[in-house]
Amino acid sequence: MRSKAYIAGHKGMAGAAIMRRLNGHYHLITHERTELDLCEQAAVDRFIATERPDLVIIAAAKVGGIYANHTYPVDFISDNLSIALNLINASHRYDVSRLLFLGSSFVYPREAPQPIPEAALLSGPLEATNEPYAIAKIAGIKLCQCYRRQYRRLYHSVMPCNLYGPGDNYHPQNAHVIPALIRRFHEAKDRGATEVTVWGTGTPRREFLYVDDCAEGISHLLQCDDPPDWINLGSGTDVTILEIAKLIKKVTGFNGSIHFDATKPDGAPCKRMDNTRMQSLGWQPHHTLEDGIAKTYAHFLRERETQQLRE
Repeated sequence: MRSKAYIAGHKGMAGAAIMRRLNGHYHLITHERTELDLCEQAAVDRFIATERPDLVIIAAAKVGGIYANHTYPVDFISDNLSIALNLINASHRYDVSRLLFLGSSFVYPREAPQPIPEAALLSGPLEATNEPYAIAKIAGIKLCQCYRRQYRRLYHSVMPCNLYGPGDNYHPQNAHVIPALIRRFHEAKDRGATEVTVWGTGTPRREFLYVDDCAEGISHLLQCDDPPDWINLGSGTDVTILEIAKLIKKVTGFNGSIHFDATKPDGAPCKRMDNTRMQSLGWQPHHTLEDGIAKTYAHFLRERETQQLRE
């Protein structure tokens, strides 16, 4: 009999990719947001008590780019804290044997050494534009670590870098950088615009990972009997925002110019993670950045055509 796995956030980009990867290996359990509010402790307790999963993967989160984090800090800290606390605590109460919590590269300090090692957690101040989200994620990581230390629960965390791919959110203001730019360049091409404006100076460096590579890495990690309390999961390379904008311009076929609005915030100057631990476990991503963006743009066009675009 296959183990039961509950994927929290299965409709999100990361959760859907994990579903695709684990399908056939586990008996997968999901619940729609309209059926289960993860911010309601009593509802989460009833669900876990009824379903009794063997594995819980927490891919659910309130996410967004710099604009969204800056505009809705209360939502980002309170919603993400609630999701982490409710699911992790309920999993312990109802004897879930294994739990994997998805953190983020935002949990590391703004001035962390590059590439960022796992040991950099809590070693310095966070990037201000993402601090509420990061604090909530750090609480989830540490709660997993504490359950593992105090109760011997196999609760652990993975720190993906910036994810992109099928099912991303393309909200014109709240989206992350790759989906935001894909939409901006595509719509500029459609209306015959001569210029696309990008926030910031274009100099910050970011690491990106195609979401199906992330799901494969998570599946690989679940085969480990004694994983680290938290582990980085990234592509191993980074690019400037200028480079990513030029690449998306090329993939979308936009022929105009790119203007950087330096009055808008840049965020952290550099964020590339040390993937040594994950590589030592025998995992490597498969997609180059250009291949991944080309696939993502093809999905964007299909989702837009069928009116299934998330925004």
